[in-house]
Parts: sequence; structure tokens; C-alpha cells
Amino acid sequence: MSLKQNTLKGLSLPELSSLFLEMGEPRYRARQVFNWMYNHRVTDFSEMQNTPKSFREKMKEQYGLLALSLDKKIESIDGATVKFLFRTNQDHVIESVIIPESDRVTLCVSTQVGCPLDCKFCATGLMGYKANLTAGEIFDQYLLGGREYPKPITNIVYMGMGEPLLNYEATVKSLSIFSEELTKEVSLRKITVSTSGIPAKIYELADTGLRVKLAFSLHSCYEEIRSRIMPINKKYPLAKNLEAVTYFLEQTGGRVTFEYVMLSGINDRREDEEALVALCRKIPAKINIIPFNSLAHINPTGIAAELKPSSPERIATFAGKLRKAGITVMVRNTKGQDIAAACGQLAVTQI
Repeated sequence: MSLKQNTLKGLSLPELSSLFLEMGEPRYRARQVFNWMYNHRVTDFSEMQNTPKSFREKMKEQYGLLALSLDKKIESIDGATVKFLFRTNQDHVIESVIIPESDRVTLCVSTQVGCPLDCKFCATGLMGYKANLTAGEIFDQYLLGGREYPKPITNIVYMGMGEPLLNYEATVKSLSIFSEELTKEVSLRKITVSTSGIPAKIYELADTGLRVKLAFSLHSCYEEIRSRIMPINKKYPLAKNLEAVTYFLEQTGGRVTFEYVMLSGINDRREDEEALVALCRKIPAKINIIPFNSLAHINPTGIAAELKPSSPERIATFAGKLRKAGITVMVRNTKGQDIAAACGQLAVTQI
């Protein structure tokens, strides 16, 4: 599918209003087009039946309605988890994943091409950073992925390739599109933004009024260990991030989810259990325990090559200790590992 360089995808309702007023169109035209693009998710102007034919033809000559094209769809052995490879106008390739679980179908979207953070347990960080995605490119992962999956997407997590808060403007713009009354399929309360910790942007996100959920990539309660496996911690220490997370919760209510990849001998010790319990007594939180998934498909070096997963027995004991302390704990079931689509495995190696 060829993409036009000029696309309406990613424009907000106020931006569409300004555009159409400049073109001499009535203001209500913006609501019509917005509804078709983001609610009905059409990909051709000819489908916008409540707009004049002359308008549809004029728009088709000047603009496109897609920001991405689908290059490849890869299904796991069980046929449930699906990975998508999408191509942008700039010929970058990104990955998204749909993961079903009980009555939920979760789409994991990317916000960057690669990632600059270099987290040692994450394939995306090890592939480096190439570009930020636009709001339209973020949204079209939902549009195109949803078209290819047999069940409706119920939840969206900004946990794919990239750090959402380092592409703050596009991330917030895409969230604002989902927040509009005209975009009805997925509400903000079903959307989670994950971050490795950019304190200033956590504060800003809290002040937007967008009531999304926040997932914070914790992975250790100790500054030294966190800096070893997450170099960003040297610039933005955990203590500063926890202050920002606390502010976010004060502004939005609810609980934060602390993401915790279990690494043998690094963050699965008894003192790590105790530190987590102490932290959750200060900050209302759920713990999302994630088994470490292999990075062999990208041939890691250095610390990344030395990491080993905690045993299932150790994970069970660790989770049990936290639950005994009254903490809500979820142990994520690894899905999609056979297609390098499990948590931490997204990295474009070839296409």
C-alpha cells in the first residue's frame, strides 16, 4: 500500500477545523472527517458518505488517510499473539503486538523507531534510536492492527518500541485523539502509558487532564542496580521519578503499575522483596512481574548477554511474599516468544 506524504491522520479536531476553514469549508466538516477517520477508521475518502462528492474528490487529490502501511503479519504457534511490522512514509519499520488474555485483547503500540534508552534487558533499546513516530503513526497501529485481528481491541498499552515520554508531543496528541467524544471504541481508562522515567514529562502528563493509567518501569528499588540495567537512571534517578509518580497519582487518582522484569541474582533477592514491600506502603501500586525473555535474536553483548531469567519457582516465591504483604501482584504469562513478540523482544532485525 503506497502512502501519500500529506496525510490527515494525526491531526486533532481543532487542527482539522483550522484546515477546513482555510479551505473555505464549513466548521462542521472537521467533526465529520474526524469521526470517519478515528471512529469509523475509514481509509478512503469515498467512504465518507455524508460529505459532498466534490469535497471527497478534492481531498483525495491532496491528502491521504493513512500514516502507515502493513508490511508483515506474524502469528505465534498458538495463533493468538500476533506481531505486525508496519512501514512509515520515511521507510522506517516498527513493530506492534496484539496479545489476547481472557476477555481482553491488548494492543501494544510503539512510539519511536527503536529506543535511545539502552535498557539492558530490552531488545528495542539495544537496536538504538532512529526516529520519533507521529501521532498518526501511533494511531494507525490501532487502525491497521485492529483490521487484521478477529476480535475487537479492548485495551492499548504504550509499551512497544520506544520511550513514550521522549516523544511526548506525539504521545499526548494521540491520547487526546482517543479522548475525544467522537472516538468511541477505546476510552482513556483502557489506555496505559509506560515509561522508564522522565520526571518532568510525568509531571506534564499529570497536568494534561488526560486520565490514562501509568506504568512505571521499576525493575529495582536500588539506584545502583537500576543504573546498571537502565542507564537512564543515571540522568533521572529513581528518587526523582518516584516523586513525579506520586504527583501523577495525586492528580489522577488510582494506582500506578510498577513493571518488574525478574533477573536472576540481580533483582530477585530477599532484600528486593523487602524493598518492594516498603515502596508499595508509600505509593499505592500494583506489581507486574515479567519473566525475562531471551534476547538471543539480536545477539546481545556485554551486560545484556549475561542476563538470565529468574526461575519459575523463584518468581512464584517472590510474588507470594509480596501478596502476603497485601500487594496486588500480576505475573505475566509469556506469550509470543516464538515470534520475538514477548515483552522486551521487539526489535526490527530484518524486513
